[in-house]
Amino acid sequence: MILYPNAKINLGLNIVAKRPDGYHDIETVMVATDWRDILEIVPAAGPDTTLTTYGRPVDCPPEKNLVMKAYRALADTIGGLPPAEIYLEKVIPDGAGLGGGSADAAFTLLGLNEVFNLGLPEDALAKVAAAVGADCPFFIYNRPALCTGTGTDLTHGLKIDLADRTVLIAKPRVAAVSTKEAYAGVVPSPAPLAVAEAIAAPVENWHRCMHNDFEDSIFPKLPEVKTVKDRLYAAGATYASMSGSGAAVFGIFDDAKMAHIAAEGLTDCDIHIGKVGNLNV
Repeated sequence: MILYPNAKINLGLNIVAKRPDGYHDIETVMVATDWRDILEIVPAAGPDTTLTTYGRPVDCPPEKNLVMKAYRALADTIGGLPPAEIYLEKVIPDGAGLGGGSADAAFTLLGLNEVFNLGLPEDALAKVAAAVGADCPFFIYNRPALCTGTGTDLTHGLKIDLADRTVLIAKPRVAAVSTKEAYAGVVPSPAPLAVAEAIAAPVENWHRCMHNDFEDSIFPKLPEVKTVKDRLYAAGATYASMSGSGAAVFGIFDDAKMAHIAAEGLTDCDIHIGKVGNLNV
């Protein structure tokens, strides 16, 4: 079975409070993009489950990859799984705040559910995904969602229509941010306007009422990331923001031509131009 795990971007991200368990409460809206990895899952010919990766280098051994963590989490939940051979071609950059690894893990759960005819509903898979990583449950549903708590509490049914717009995602090649590093620099505080309220405004007003709190600590450390955001606005983006904990930045444009012109000045970045939001992914 071949699947295409996709990246996400964050529309606004408020870091509200630090929890007693050391994690943080956040509020953000996640939407899918059409920047995709390639994942293949087949029943194993031998007794072991294996992961083989291609494409972009993956900076961890296979047994620590979120794909393998997802396999083990599902096996533990249902009391065992047949062995599988898993092949992953990485296209989405790491250290970008795009959820590429989380998407791979979530799509692994979806694929295993189909390959082995487990019959598990989305809600059951989302519970398993939450044990693998905070962003993983979003990709089980892959619909626009308000994400709260540590990011695993999802509210769907948001009225976000970006179908007629184009997104440009730019990840500076020299910059990468780990989630742990990003959270170490934040100062949680209640947001002046909840993301759920801000997202209801016209897209043209988002730059006035939405903010990614990670930018406050990441931009001083990685000014090249801020430079990308500034370039996107200068090129005519209606809204631009860092995604997640960075280091990727996205801009939403009224048409594809504007996005392609903007990309011409970002030769030091990995670039994707495509669609976002209500995607059939």
